Amino acid sequence: MEKLNKDLETLENQLQALKEFSNIHEVDLSKEIKVIEQKLMGLKREAYSNLTPWDKVGLARHGERPTTFDYIDKIFGDFIEFHGDRNFSDDPSIVGGIAFLEDIPVTIIGHQKGRNTKENIKRNFGMPHPEGYRKALRLMKQAEKFKRPIICFIDTPGAFCGLGAEERGQGEAIALNLMEMSRIKTPIISIVIGEGGSGGALALGVGDKIYMLEHSIYSILSPEGFAAILWKDSSKAKEAADIMKITAKDLKEFKIIDEIIPEPLEGAHKDIGEISNEIKGFIKKGLDEMKNKSVQDLLQDRYRKFRNIGEYEKR
Repeated sequence: MEKLNKDLETLENQLQALKEFSNIHEVDLSKEIKVIEQKLMGLKREAYSNLTPWDKVGLARHGERPTTFDYIDKIFGDFIEFHGDRNFSDDPSIVGGIAFLEDIPVTIIGHQKGRNTKENIKRNFGMPHPEGYRKALRLMKQAEKFKRPIICFIDTPGAFCGLGAEERGQGEAIALNLMEMSRIKTPIISIVIGEGGSGGALALGVGDKIYMLEHSIYSILSPEGFAAILWKDSSKAKEAADIMKITAKDLKEFKIIDEIIPEPLEGAHKDIGEISNEIKGFIKKGLDEMKNKSVQDLLQDRYRKFRNIGEYEKR
């Protein structure tokens, strides 16, 4: 992958130089440019069809990867954001509110990262405090009351583990979300759009339909954390990623997720319009499959879905 990246960089520099030369000197270099573009596309297809789990970790964490707000803007209309957990404060690392999916009123809840250091500090790098999960639960219960489907966007390294968060009941807040989501009487669709880390992700992940973007990850903890615990050496994160089974393909094979949403060739950040249309299509399909289910069937199917995850032996 490293050699391919260098070759890609070389070709991209050559292509840019040819285009600039052609424009400055008004010389027709269209044939030469086309040859390089075709070679570049071939290399990209080779590179992105053979990504390692660690490569996918990098793409899931890419600084330009679309966030919850990006998808809200592209997919939904008339979004109104709600704030606060009615208990302690508002947590900017989880955002939520109501909107329309075409003509369908929905509740949207998602982790929110920043684009730069200032935004990431404000959003706590997408790591929620307990009040974030309590805000999410408040919005879910409201959605249940008004019979609105719930759409959750998951993108977090994990729940914040600071002293204040623990004092305010981080574990209890996550556990309560898991319990309440399992019995919310309205359809829930959860989509992993970047990182799906630990209980911090699972607290928005008890859905009737669970989708993952092609280059997202979903795991019990970060590869760095896994390596630090298993080998006492976080620098072995790449090796950890290889054995953790964190990719969308792995999780689809384990039947933990329902569908993989394909991304543009170089990742979701390369074409937000394209990936937004893909996500919208999957959401509409999922809601359509559940629209005629009774509440009893919806809850029973959700229960079976999570009870059937994993393998066990009866003794």
